[in-house]
Amino acid sequence: QVQMVESGGGLVQAGGSLRLSCTASGLTFRGYPMGWFRQAPGKDREGVSCISWSDLITYYADSVKGRFTISRDNAKNTLYLQMNSLKPEDTATYYCGTEYVGYGSCSLKPHEYNSWGQGTQVTVSS
Repeated sequence: QVQMVESGGGLVQAGGSLRLSCTASGLTFRGYPMGWFRQAPGKDREGVSCISWSDLITYYADSVKGRFTISRDNAKNTLYLQMNSLKPEDTATYYCGTEYVGYGSCSLKPHEYNSWGQGTQVTVSS
């Protein structure tokens, strides 16, 4: 079955950086668009960034544009999210999603992904 394992979260001061990783198994990784999502306590899961299977197309939520960069290494079955200039409002559990069932190159809509990792916590202190 599909397994996704996120890592790289932690506690960081505002203005700092973190790099999240998501390693997948049980699927043809290079064949799927993938996305990063986050969920803060009491809030819905929201899309942060996504990347097409070929990595030629990427989308970002307005709140992270210019600060976060998504990338993938298909040879390593790994998805990355480089997060710079972190803000307290970036505090959330971050999830990677795959098995995309939408119609575009990728999407920031959580319901268009069928498989998820367990999440990694990112906490940004002010």
